[in-house]
Amino acid sequence: MRPTGWFQVGWSADLAVGDVAPLHYFGRDLVAFRGLDGDVSVLDAHCQHLGANLAFGGCVVEDGIQCPFHGWVWNPNGRNVRIPYEKRRNKGRRIRSYPVAERNESIYIWHDTAGREPLWELPDAFTILGHHIKSRTYHPFSADCRTRFEKVSVHPQVVAENGVDPHHFRFVHQTPVSPTVLRETSDDASWSAKVGFGRRWSDGVDRPDDTMNTIEIYWCGIGVSFNGERTRDGIRVISICTTPVDDTTSDIFGGYWIDDESGDLAERLAAAKRALPDDIRIWDHQQYMDPPGLAPSEAAGFKQLRAWARGFYPERGHPAPERVGHGA
Repeated sequence: MRPTGWFQVGWSADLAVGDVAPLHYFGRDLVAFRGLDGDVSVLDAHCQHLGANLAFGGCVVEDGIQCPFHGWVWNPNGRNVRIPYEKRRNKGRRIRSYPVAERNESIYIWHDTAGREPLWELPDAFTILGHHIKSRTYHPFSADCRTRFEKVSVHPQVVAENGVDPHHFRFVHQTPVSPTVLRETSDDASWSAKVGFGRRWSDGVDRPDDTMNTIEIYWCGIGVSFNGERTRDGIRVISICTTPVDDTTSDIFGGYWIDDESGDLAERLAAAKRALPDDIRIWDHQQYMDPPGLAPSEAAGFKQLRAWARGFYPERGHPAPERVGHGA
């Protein structure tokens, strides 16, 4: 439950300038704050003076966050920069800080148990999903477009494996037939695919300029994903980001962007939000199988995805998630 990569910890709209928020991810108490310069910082939560939690009563000041207990100030890098009643700062103590990226109207932190700096950059969702996604304009990303499912009994890799599971669409999401995988590519940091729905794509041939009834899927590590979906009703972009909370549970963030060129927003947004809870109902009670009993038509995708995912576990040679479902 401690893979390497970028992981979402919040929505940009939920942290205004000067705001301080408690977080708990990867088994650690954290504090997030937006400085007076507008930048978001994330630190381990406890002051290295006497252990007060900075997220409860701490306040943003010009050079960082001030502890509510004795006023010690810690900068975004976790270094002490001021002790109000002393002439010198404490150079010997430091709070662990996390690299932060803010894009896609979301806040992410870089997590790596080996302590390495970020190995890759987070993409802009609308750029990497293709021209047909980037060229559209979208309704404002309001509170109704942002969801979070807390403490789901699932490992991030299980969620990522959904991307290579075309047959679950028939039984979980009630599509008439399983979609066809048209293209898959991967590198050390990302995995992407294009899948087509319906008889239009039954021949399995990818026509790059044809995007009707397709989903472009993009994974950045195993914690961050974006789907660009085009149907006759229009285009929508969905982010599904899974962040470990502790050794058995994760928070799942779901974001929804609906293009503003057709249809009723409320109706289309409701339709877009319908699928993820159905998946979560499965994941929350699922037991991870290693190895799984795969059917021939699905084996290649699962094997490739699991081989790709091995690169995100620096502490372990084999990445099989612990049993995270009920009864684990």
